[in-house]
Amino acid sequence: MAGSHSVARAEHRLAGLSLTVTSRWVFAGQRIERTQGGPWLDDGAMASQPRQRSEPVADQPGTGGRVVLLADLDRPGSWMLLVDGISQSHVDLDDPRHLDLEYMQRLGHLIDLAAPTGTPLRVLHLGAGGLTLARYAAATRPGSRQLAVEADAEVARLVRRRLPVGRAQPGRRRIGVRLGDARAVLEQLPAGSFGVVVADVFAGDRTPAHLTSVEFTKAAARVLAPGGVYAVNVGDGPPLAHARGRVAAVRAVFPHVCVMAEPAVLRGRRFGNLVVAGSGRELPLAGLTRRLAADPFPARLVAGAELDGFTADAAPIVDACAEPSLPMPPEVFA
Repeated sequence: MAGSHSVARAEHRLAGLSLTVTSRWVFAGQRIERTQGGPWLDDGAMASQPRQRSEPVADQPGTGGRVVLLADLDRPGSWMLLVDGISQSHVDLDDPRHLDLEYMQRLGHLIDLAAPTGTPLRVLHLGAGGLTLARYAAATRPGSRQLAVEADAEVARLVRRRLPVGRAQPGRRRIGVRLGDARAVLEQLPAGSFGVVVADVFAGDRTPAHLTSVEFTKAAARVLAPGGVYAVNVGDGPPLAHARGRVAAVRAVFPHVCVMAEPAVLRGRRFGNLVVAGSGRELPLAGLTRRLAADPFPARLVAGAELDGFTADAAPIVDACAEPSLPMPPEVFA
C-alpha cells in the first residue's frame, strides 16, 4: 500500500490550523501508477518519492501550494488536509460533530450559540478547506443551508473525491461549494442572506491582504441578516500588531465584538490563532466563556473594556495599507 508508513505527530495548532511534523498519520492513496510527468495516486493525486523510508510523501499541486491528505490513525475515518505543510482541515467522516483543532472548536461554539439549539442556520464559509465546520453545522443544525467558498480548485476536487459529505449526514445536499476568491464571491451575494459568516482563509500560513480590511469586513456585514454573527480566524504572533489591526477592523464595523484565544497567544508569548466575533446584537459572552473553560485546551474570552486595552491604539486595517498576515516564524517548524 503506497504511503502505508505511519508518521509520528507533533502538532502546532496555529495559523491555517496545525502543523503536522511526522504515529498518528498515514498518507492517502492505495497504489501508485506512473504516468507522464511523474507518479500519480489512484485518485489522481500526484505522489512524489519518499525522502526516507519512514517519511513517505503524497501530494498534488494546488493553487496555494502542495496539497496533502493524511489519515488519522487515532480516529478511524478521520483525515488531515494540509497545504504546503500547514494543516487546513481535520475531518472526521464518521462523526462530523468532532472538531479536533482548538480554534475550530471555538468557531463551533459560535455556531452552537448563534440561534436556539437545533434551529437551522444559513451559513457562509469563506475558506472551504475540508468543509469541517459546514459538516458540523449540518449535523448539529439539520436543515441548515450553507455555502462554502474555496479559491483552490485542487483542494475542492480532493475533498469532493476523498472526503465527500456522507450520504447519511443530515443536510448534505444543503452544502454548496463555489470556486473563487472569497471577497469577489462575497461582494456578489445578496444582502442579508446569511445568519453566520465565517472567514477562515489562508494561502499557506498567511491570510491574503485584501481579506483583512475594514472594507472586507463591511462586505461580510452586508450579507448578514439582522442580528447575524461574523467570525474570523486570525493567525498572528508577537507583538500581535496584525491581530490588533484585524480586531480594530471588526470593531469599526460591528458594535459588539469579542476575541477568543489561548492566554499565551493573547499575551503575545507565541504564535497562534485568535477567533474574532462581531455582531449587531450582544454576543452570548457568558455561554462562550463557559464553553471555552470546558475545552480540552481552555481559552480566554476578551470583550468590552479589556478588549479596549487589547487593541490599544491600533488603527483598523484598510485596503490602502493592508498586508498579508504574518507568516509562521521558523521556530514553529523546528
